[in-house]
Amino acid sequence: MTSKLDQLREITTVVADTGDIEAVARLKPVDCTTNPSIVLKALGTPMFADAIKEAVAWGKKQGGNPEAVSSAVADRLAISVGAALVKLVPGRVSTEVDADLSFDTEASLAKARAIIAAYKDRGIDQDRILIKLASTWEGIRAAEVLQKEGIDCNLTLLFSKAQAIACADAEVFLISPFVGRILDWYKKSTGKDYTAEEDPGVISVREIYNYYKVNDIKTIVMGASFRSAGEIEALAGCDRLTISPNLLDELAKDEGKLERKLSPESRKPDPKVSVDEKTFRWMMNEDAMATEKLAEGIRAFAKDLGTLRTMVQKELQLAAA
Repeated sequence: MTSKLDQLREITTVVADTGDIEAVARLKPVDCTTNPSIVLKALGTPMFADAIKEAVAWGKKQGGNPEAVSSAVADRLAISVGAALVKLVPGRVSTEVDADLSFDTEASLAKARAIIAAYKDRGIDQDRILIKLASTWEGIRAAEVLQKEGIDCNLTLLFSKAQAIACADAEVFLISPFVGRILDWYKKSTGKDYTAEEDPGVISVREIYNYYKVNDIKTIVMGASFRSAGEIEALAGCDRLTISPNLLDELAKDEGKLERKLSPESRKPDPKVSVDEKTFRWMMNEDAMATEKLAEGIRAFAKDLGTLRTMVQKELQLAAA
């Protein structure tokens, strides 16, 4: 009997949600996704010691405001992690625009273009990279512009159908609807435990997947943020699933039968609609879970980005001593 991971690979593109180089080499996902938390963790490993030295040496040669230099060095390190992952996967690597730009369309555009240019400087084409943006109204508008420029985007921190509809309207390449964080909110709110079939995060992704397929929307649905293998199994057949190494290992060891749960052919009527800014903001306002988890996610990523920049500042100060 083949493992559940191998069975999953037959019906879903498996993506690794990690910056762990050894895990990626071992598990052989098609794509990799990163975020500020993942980058920070990766840079704490011996594997990136040389990359930190190189980036700090580069930073010392840059003039200008120390905070701006620290930010530039942090960006360089994020690219170093992404570039290492590009060498290991046949597909795409997602690199995230700074979380503190989540409500600034123009600044997000400038940062996204800078990320693509930084990869190009290392000989990596933009068709190997996905620009990751928070699914705020401003982030979605930035993605709409980038897509027209041929830069594919991954819209993350997505917790609601309103966000998914806005992303479809913007014709973004891929969305990452979160599963586990939705479950976290409902468990805390209701005090209940949920089976995989009852899981509000699973149900949310299934509804978004159905809406996209029944309306022939080309945007890829990539479930993310899993708390258990059961959640992953409940979304077997989704376009893509981005999974942490520990859950990939769990699926690889399980030789039980995996049942397909999602298929483009299994559709329920769900008429296509569009949302303008006023409608989007109202729908988000009426969805306490999506509003709270989006804000919480942005704060958490911004905090880890701040930690990375502080680490860089200390390294620059040591190098200057």
